[in-house]
Amino acid sequence: MSRVVFVTQQFDPDDPNLGLVVAQVAALARRVDEVVVVADRLVEGALPANARARSFAARTQLGRGARLALAVTRELPGLRGGGAVIAHQVPLYAIVLAPLVRPAGVPLVLWWSHWKMDAVVRTAEALSTRVVTVGPTTFPMRSRKLVTIGQAIDVDRFAGDHVPHDGPLRAVVIGRYSPAKGVATIVRAVALTEGVRLDLYGPAPNDEARRERASLQRLVEELAVGNRVELHGPLRRDEVVQVLARSDVLVNNAPGGADRIVYEAAASGIPVLASNRAHEDVLGPDAFYARNDPHELATKLTALTSADRHEIGGRLRERVRRSHSVDSWAEGLLRAIGQAARS
Repeated sequence: MSRVVFVTQQFDPDDPNLGLVVAQVAALARRVDEVVVVADRLVEGALPANARARSFAARTQLGRGARLALAVTRELPGLRGGGAVIAHQVPLYAIVLAPLVRPAGVPLVLWWSHWKMDAVVRTAEALSTRVVTVGPTTFPMRSRKLVTIGQAIDVDRFAGDHVPHDGPLRAVVIGRYSPAKGVATIVRAVALTEGVRLDLYGPAPNDEARRERASLQRLVEELAVGNRVELHGPLRRDEVVQVLARSDVLVNNAPGGADRIVYEAAASGIPVLASNRAHEDVLGPDAFYARNDPHELATKLTALTSADRHEIGGRLRERVRRSHSVDSWAEGLLRAIGQAARS
């Protein structure tokens, strides 16, 4: 394939949510002649050597839509006969671009990994040539266009060679504060165990999140585990790597589709305990617990205090490298584009 246009919100290695896009683009750039990144905000110094960038930044949504359409229109001549447009994690991009891209005979591929399904996502699916996602649970709608390609984890960013230490088992939860995350169950499980410490990290960007953080702090005090459970603020991308490197287990109780932090923890070479079976493609059967059962989770945590965590973590890291790395992701995306071009 000669060229792809990659449309995304931000292209910035320091962005706490979308910094991973830089590694995704780099993986694509190693496999095509040129990548054109079209984004609202760009750090051009982070582009690979064979990449260019166009910004569609504007003060209004209408202005951004118009500039996005113009930027992609200017690239269409170079995409005919071997190129594609990728709409990354914003279904509205596919809706805006479909009337331009599809009549030109250029594949339009939507990357969407989320449990949310609404009219916008359904419309984007109908207008796209292909839809790519992590796995069966991350696009909760039947579609003949769907191709599952795994997560895109930059495995080499993570330490990988985790060495267990003496002292309490260090458990960690990473993710925004939200009642939907089920963190209260994790706090209750830690209260039922001996020799386990828990650190919670995440942003509280709205009133609901701030109420949840306050509720968790009250629970910590009620259970008298303030010496073993601590609530922290959000982490930068580099801090996520550091926190995982000094932790012994990630605990995840989020519902919905596959949660990215589970794969990043596995890439770090530490065990993961999760309630969501969406992670069966990387975690073993012993890693799962019932979502609202702190007693079962406490049993799992206690078992880990004497388990060979180094062996478990090494096995998880290799699974991520095999099926959920940025390289396997890029290969899967290009295969999906090839299928779209032949259809």
